[in-house]
Amino acid sequence: MTGTERVRDTILGKPTDRQPIYGWVSANLSNEITAACGSVAAFEDRYEFDAAHIFGGPGPYRGDVFERIKAENGELTPDLLVNEDFFTDPDVLTDYQGIKDTVAFHKARGRFCYMQTPGFFEAFNGVFGIENQLLYVAMYPDELAELYRRQAEWTVRFADHCRDCGVDMIHVSDDWGAQNNLMFNPNFWWEAIFPNLKKVADHVHSLGLFCSLHSDGCVAKVTDGIVKAGINLVHPWQESAGMGLDYYIDNYSDKFAIMGGICVQTAIGLLPQDKLESEIRRVFSLLRGRRWVCCTSHFVQNHCTMEDLFFAFDLIYRLARE
Repeated sequence: MTGTERVRDTILGKPTDRQPIYGWVSANLSNEITAACGSVAAFEDRYEFDAAHIFGGPGPYRGDVFERIKAENGELTPDLLVNEDFFTDPDVLTDYQGIKDTVAFHKARGRFCYMQTPGFFEAFNGVFGIENQLLYVAMYPDELAELYRRQAEWTVRFADHCRDCGVDMIHVSDDWGAQNNLMFNPNFWWEAIFPNLKKVADHVHSLGLFCSLHSDGCVAKVTDGIVKAGINLVHPWQESAGMGLDYYIDNYSDKFAIMGGICVQTAIGLLPQDKLESEIRRVFSLLRGRRWVCCTSHFVQNHCTMEDLFFAFDLIYRLARE
């Protein structure tokens, strides 16, 4: 099987020849990996990664509009944005050439390609700052819902062009969880986020693609909504935030796949190698053969040594083939 076939069938709950593997390794360790392997691509080839996480394309916002509004008003709040045209044009085809080239590179290696796109709450954290936006959830819930609606419209058009570039899945990145709970009231999620997430997922499915979600932290209170929205895969399903693997297996393994299992918060780069091995073996014992893409829970942090990184992925490589 190719990586594309292996990940696709894993998401669908079909049998595969082995467990698919991937890892978010590049953001903090690119220099170290390049020094050790020649390039991040060489590291990915060494471990025969089955997937590729694609970034790029047009950004959604016009920063010049934000700067003008702040200059005119001394602040930037949702009520000041609702009547502004601050989204970029997602239909400029030259903006997608980098995505097309990157997908071609990974497809030559047989990999399943998933394209990151900003979600709703997380995307506007970049506009307002997370502390401000949490305040605005209480002050401007209707205005935020309108901004999220427009974000969804932009994402739908973005997804059209990503499909044309050859991607297999649209990956909505939208952090909602704190360590033990959502960062906001679940009612706000259902009213402002859910309808827009579902709109994006429905459109992505109409294109013949999968739709996945990245959300750190504990999202247990809205997991039924994630199912209802039609999400095919969730990353990371974070055990260290109270999202137990047994709970997933018992309640949601027939509804969506998960990607993750190798925790950057409690395991890789933190545990001594004997305990790291035990932890990785534990995760495999629970998830092997299920709708699971073995992956890190987020980008491996720069306190992880190359010795530990190689140790972890040597073990993952072997276990995936047992």
